[in-house]
Amino acid sequence: MDVLVTYDIADTERTGAPRLRRIADVCEKYGQRVQFSVFECRLSGTRLARMVGEIRDTIDYDVDSVIIYRFPGDMEDATLRLGRDGSHTLGKPWLL
Repeated sequence: MDVLVTYDIADTERTGAPRLRRIADVCEKYGQRVQFSVFECRLSGTRLARMVGEIRDTIDYDVDSVIIYRFPGDMEDATLRLGRDGSHTLGKPWLL
């Protein structure tokens, strides 16, 4: 399934920066960064559950926010990109 992960990690305190890095590392393991705090992922149900578990173990529920959007079909069919062309094929390696 295709999912979009977006997060807002409170980093105004000294403890926020390490959490921010850990969340980015988790998301990079499962998908491709398309914005600073936005990742596109193509996952099986098992890998989605594993990623959600890692995110749950990392965030501070009082100050952080993570939203995961699941798409009923391919993300490419539901995507309209405007501006700078940063397009890529989801699930395939790509270089900038």
